Amino acid sequence: MNDPNRLLDASGALPQAQPPWAARDSLRITRVRAVVTAPEGAPLIVVRVDTSDDGLYGLGCATFTQRYAAVAAAVDEHVGPLAVGRHPADIEDITRLVHYSSYWRNGPVLNNALSGLDQALWDIAAKRAGMPVYELLGGRSRAAVEVYSHAAGPTIDDTLDQAEKLIEEGYRNVRLQVGGPGLGTYGAPGAPGGYPRSPHPDGWAVEQYLRAAPRLFAAARERLGDAVNLMHDVHSRLTPKQAVVLARALEPYRLSFLEDVIAPELYDRLPEVREASPVPIAVGEQLGSVPDAVRLVRDGGVDLLRLHTSSVGGLTPTRKIVALCELLGVRTAFHSPGDISPVGVAANLAVDISTPAFGYQESHTYNDATHEVFPGTPVVREGHLYPSDAPGWGIELDESAAAKFPPVKFLHERWSAQVRRPDGGLEAP
Repeated sequence: MNDPNRLLDASGALPQAQPPWAARDSLRITRVRAVVTAPEGAPLIVVRVDTSDDGLYGLGCATFTQRYAAVAAAVDEHVGPLAVGRHPADIEDITRLVHYSSYWRNGPVLNNALSGLDQALWDIAAKRAGMPVYELLGGRSRAAVEVYSHAAGPTIDDTLDQAEKLIEEGYRNVRLQVGGPGLGTYGAPGAPGGYPRSPHPDGWAVEQYLRAAPRLFAAARERLGDAVNLMHDVHSRLTPKQAVVLARALEPYRLSFLEDVIAPELYDRLPEVREASPVPIAVGEQLGSVPDAVRLVRDGGVDLLRLHTSSVGGLTPTRKIVALCELLGVRTAFHSPGDISPVGVAANLAVDISTPAFGYQESHTYNDATHEVFPGTPVVREGHLYPSDAPGWGIELDESAAAKFPPVKFLHERWSAQVRRPDGGLEAP
């Protein structure tokens, strides 16, 4: 019988074990650690991997905002020690080792922790080669990445005012959300006390939502015309049948996609929803594993896959999933709001710029504090993002600036606990 303690030294620490092959040089990983910062309020987690070559290090995004402390602990206490002593070029073997070593695999905590390590190793690999990461993936498939942004307001006119401003800035792709009584809708403010005779006057009512969304897009086409591509985010709040009803009601307005129409617990119903929907279906930001993503693509559940490279374990598995998308006619529409770090954005861009399967890319305009913490943060120009041509991701981390923005727990939980129906029942946030 194998002794599980045989790899431990006298202190109980994992030694710097080598794989069953010889490295071609003496370069080694010397330290792996998580850095948590919140320059916009949402906690961002970045993994830094140092090497024995002074000044050669890599950064990776491990951001799971809602459970940032758990991810940081997983990096520092479990994932990092498995990589220390290894050659940073062995990305495939190191990431597979980390994946298998927990025995119970997958989930957002472990896969975000793994993603931070994986992306940092790709950053190191590209820096050693003296080229941006996308060149390691085969180079450009396009000159730039066209992105979409968000317009939202308490009324239809307010939302369309914002949309017109975005169009003036060069965006051709805009996601529209509008508020309503009570809580409003996802991404748009509501009117307090919207259901005064209900146990929860600030609730969210599906019937109201299903009436309001088609009115929003009818007004949008009338005012914005046909030259702009329009999207909408349901945020997982419908049943499969309600999702089909909404999709058919929106058919006349030619949406580019309808996002997250049902909750992840119901994803086995996505193929039937997609088959009945005249609007392209985009899903995936809540995926926590490679098998989950593969099932959506393989089984016909999505037209556009909306994962991000930090959610499923890093760049290594993402590029394999995207190759499957290309072969099966699925496009990407990667998730990238303000609770993904600029390092994660750079990783998304490396895939976007290099794959023929690209569809759309979500964008976020970071504040000045984020640019201070992360020099090199990508900036949208005329509705497009351009990857850095610097070696690696082209993103740095100023840890002294990062320390000025400590994270605060339970920000997301405080919001999600309020997402209830007028009768008081909890709804998917």
